[in-house]
Amino acid sequence: MNLFVNMLLEWQNDTENFNIERILWIDPSYTDAVTIRLQDPKALPIWQKCKELEEAISAQQARILEVDPYGSLLKTENTITEKHKSYRDKAWTIIEPLIESKEQSTLFSHERGSLIEARTKEVRCTKKTIYKHLRRFWQGGQTRNTLLPSFDKCGAPGKQRRSGTNKRGRPSKITKITQLPTGINIDDNIRAKFSRGIQNFFENPQGLTLQGAFQKTLEKYFNKGYELSPEGALIPCLPPAHELPTFGQFRYWYEKERDVAKSISSRKGKRCFNLKHREVLGKSTQMAFGPGSVYQIDATIGDVYLVSSLDRTKIIGRPVIYVLIDVFSRIVTGLSVSLEGPSWLGAMQALENAAIDKVEFCREYGVEITNEDWPCHHLPEAILADRGEMEGYQADNLVKSLNVTVSNTPPYRADWKGIVERNFRINNDKFIHWLPGAVYKPRERGESDYRFDALLDLHEFRTLMILAARDHNKEHRMSWYSMDEFMIQDHVEPYPLDLWNWGIRHRAGHLRVKSRDILRLNLLPTDQASVTPSGIQFKGLAYSCDLAIREQWFIKAREKGRWKIDIAYDPRNLTNIYLRLNEGQQMECCQLIDKESTFRGCDFFEVLDHSGVNQHKATLSMGRKQQANAAFNAQMEKIVSDAKEKTLKALKDGPGQSKQAKTQGIRPNRQEERNSERDSQFWTLGENPQQGTDESNVLPLIAPAKSETDAHYYGDEENHTINSAIEQTQTAIENSTSRLIDRLSKRRPKTWNDNE
Repeated sequence: MNLFVNMLLEWQNDTENFNIERILWIDPSYTDAVTIRLQDPKALPIWQKCKELEEAISAQQARILEVDPYGSLLKTENTITEKHKSYRDKAWTIIEPLIESKEQSTLFSHERGSLIEARTKEVRCTKKTIYKHLRRFWQGGQTRNTLLPSFDKCGAPGKQRRSGTNKRGRPSKITKITQLPTGINIDDNIRAKFSRGIQNFFENPQGLTLQGAFQKTLEKYFNKGYELSPEGALIPCLPPAHELPTFGQFRYWYEKERDVAKSISSRKGKRCFNLKHREVLGKSTQMAFGPGSVYQIDATIGDVYLVSSLDRTKIIGRPVIYVLIDVFSRIVTGLSVSLEGPSWLGAMQALENAAIDKVEFCREYGVEITNEDWPCHHLPEAILADRGEMEGYQADNLVKSLNVTVSNTPPYRADWKGIVERNFRINNDKFIHWLPGAVYKPRERGESDYRFDALLDLHEFRTLMILAARDHNKEHRMSWYSMDEFMIQDHVEPYPLDLWNWGIRHRAGHLRVKSRDILRLNLLPTDQASVTPSGIQFKGLAYSCDLAIREQWFIKAREKGRWKIDIAYDPRNLTNIYLRLNEGQQMECCQLIDKESTFRGCDFFEVLDHSGVNQHKATLSMGRKQQANAAFNAQMEKIVSDAKEKTLKALKDGPGQSKQAKTQGIRPNRQEERNSERDSQFWTLGENPQQGTDESNVLPLIAPAKSETDAHYYGDEENHTINSAIEQTQTAIENSTSRLIDRLSKRRPKTWNDNE
């Protein structure tokens, strides 16, 4: 084992104290070595034999240390302040002749004293100062920086001062002038009051300033009592200023004992702290191993007003933008621009867009691309959303039927899906805020209304979003993206499309593919319908399908009662609903039956509105129905009462009959009554009820042809009256005949033909 200068040796024979020595010098013959103890404040160089030191190391009585406790002194010159450099250089000037001598005379005890005595006379300083500089130089590693001042060790850092009668700290300017004390010493009791004041008046959502909290603390915890004002309020009586703590002391102890996280959370709330003030130690890419591991989805209201595509003079407001972004590659995998939402309807459009062929999608808007330009037509392994539309029964189908895991961030934690949030900002800065009709700042009074500048319709704005997504995927360079070692080896450029393609080749297995119909079936909102004898009932409408007729559902419902089935529906049009079979892997389309044709093409909310209006009208008509029932019941009771009175009188005045005689006379009595009814109720056509049944008043059913004689015989007024009566009679007969035919046609058997 060889020994070297500045090597540290720790002796093992002293178990209670550290005994560490530094080798200062080794003679050329490798016989003697000079060491010095590091922890001894009065240490001087010690001469030892090299052989003895080597034997101690071999016998494990001493061990070599690898970490130098004075290593922090090895600073670069640009990190040392000029003030510290001046202290160092001054100390070095004093001991430099003693250190730089070739004979190393200061290491010999019999020469050291005289050399230091002579040096004190030259530089006019004390021996104690020279010994202090030499000792620091030797113990610190024999470099100039060991002479740097240790101001950080001054003042007993971290230790609290003991209380006393004298005021601690330097006197204030007022004290120097007036010789009056200001402030008091802070003891444990006052610190406790400070803590209560901070907790009650500062660390709360009220937002009081620290100066205001200090004033409240003085009034609450340092008053000597209260005096009653003329208005009846209690006014705190504070002692003189020199008997109170100062605001500087209050602020000092607040900063000293402050829990930063607790303070911000108490004043601004836990949500605000987590969103804006928490530590940021991770990155979103860590949650994604490859393309499709996680998609982030979010919606925002576009900062631009649009016009109607049906009438460009009408403003339709701002669109709702949904975007899905792959966390691993940052590529835009799907988007939706609509007037729906933010809601499940808008989210399902974006999810469907993420899983369809982008070449056909872009062609619909006049943008020609290749599959290599936008190769995203898959569902992911997981989706990260924000507890909005991705929470509830609708999102369950993504998990159960499409095998996509849905995760939601906590409330008010948009930073957990910062990738998609940042994409909205990029689009705003890139083109949305420069469009006509853009909402880029609050409108000042007197400025023109930016809503009147709207020029784009929904189709044109979608085209711009497609172009922006394509440009982002191919041209957005992410210099900040953290590449792993495998990407660096393959020289991958930090563009979303390049990262996606590299991930598909090397980290595949996270993407999902589904047919368009099955995807839409499981994205549509779901509900339950009832199978009844009159059809499949949903929201008051009746549907039918081939499967129900083939399996005789409606007959079974009439025999055994109704039952529930799972269906999916498109809220935009309730003409069709869809049966979800085999856990969403098959579907059966149900159409409205003919009697519900009124609601073909209506959306979900129109049907609900119609049902609600009917229910509202029924509720309002209850009073009318109750009044009508009351009138009917009163009239019925009057008629029954009169009939009872007449019948009882007839029974009393007439001959008495047994019960058997009464029942046996029912049939002849019925015949007699029927004959009377026929005589009084038979019809006589052409009779004027007001003129009796005279022959001259009977009008023919068919008007005879007019002759010249008739024209002369009847006057114009009489001819007009006769013709009007004939027309009214013919119209009445035709209407009655038509109604009778309609009734018969509805009652005819189903086997009838129109010709029968």
